[in-house]
Amino acid sequence: MADHTRLQDLSAAGVSVWIDSLSREMLDSGQLASLIADDSVVGVTSNPTIFQKALAEGDLYDEQLREVAGTTDDTVEVFFALAIDDIREACDLMRPVWDRTEGIDGYVSLEVDPTLAYDREQTFEQALRFSKEVDRPNLYVKIPATEPGLGAIEDCIAKGVSINVTLIFSLERYAAVAEAYLRGLERLVAGGGDAGKVLSVASFFVSRVDTEADKRLDALGRTDLQGKLAVANARLAYQHYLDVFGDDRWAYLARKGARPQRCLWASTSAKNPTYRDVIYVEELIGPDTVNTMPLETVRAFQDHGEVKSNSLTAGIDEANVLLADLAAAGVDYHDVVATLEAEGVQKFADSFVELLDGIRAKVGSLATA
Repeated sequence: MADHTRLQDLSAAGVSVWIDSLSREMLDSGQLASLIADDSVVGVTSNPTIFQKALAEGDLYDEQLREVAGTTDDTVEVFFALAIDDIREACDLMRPVWDRTEGIDGYVSLEVDPTLAYDREQTFEQALRFSKEVDRPNLYVKIPATEPGLGAIEDCIAKGVSINVTLIFSLERYAAVAEAYLRGLERLVAGGGDAGKVLSVASFFVSRVDTEADKRLDALGRTDLQGKLAVANARLAYQHYLDVFGDDRWAYLARKGARPQRCLWASTSAKNPTYRDVIYVEELIGPDTVNTMPLETVRAFQDHGEVKSNSLTAGIDEANVLLADLAAAGVDYHDVVATLEAEGVQKFADSFVELLDGIRAKVGSLATA
């Protein structure tokens, strides 16, 4: 039986629990409403892979597909029309959370076209479009933290569009993401905008870091260092967060109503079956953070998770030593994180292309039915 108090304790420790898999089924079945009411879930993200699965395996979207396909033959536009409907409904469901937390939580994330990851201008324009068309204050537009993406993120914040920055792997890139947020806020304030109405989260992808590093360590015969980099990386990122959002530059923006860009831990299901399945929840607990979990990780934490108070701030010296040990062992941290970013962008783009192919096939089958 689920122990809902474990997630309540996690929330009390300062961790906002989000779900990473918005779907039409989750909305229609009442599952998302139940997660909000019973499991302390205060946010949800969406991605094309989940949408594609629902499209391929059922008929939930058939009626909408017929209707939208009758107005356009642009497959991307068909997807946006369906996705935006889902996002609006989820935003409305989350709105009481947004109101109760004064705009800190209760967000739903919608991803820009992943094939635009290296196009600053088109990413910016699409983010503005989503903000306008969804027309909900609790929307996060997801933009990947590529170098061109950084400019789009800053531009969006300057325009008052809340952003979920995705696909962060490296400490260096995280520092650039935080800087983009600050610069965007400074531009917003300079232009007379309300800094209190725009928020952001910086999404670190956690488990993939161990997966890539462990593979290299296995080849080097250094299994003693496996399963450690992901947590160390996140803890060092959190230290940067504390520094950036605790200095005089931030204090000025805070006086203007700005809120910190929280760290969000994504990809927190353990990919290695030999690791504790809730390791990336238990070891990354700290105030003003977000953990986006798949449903199976939520259930696992309900069953046997332990709330370790401020585990994020533990072992900082050890984290720095680990980076040195990895380098000495022959693992190039910078190459690990660069590889992960390139692969992450490609995987998102491939998933989007697969989704569009699925929409074309489904529209074709409905037309001949």
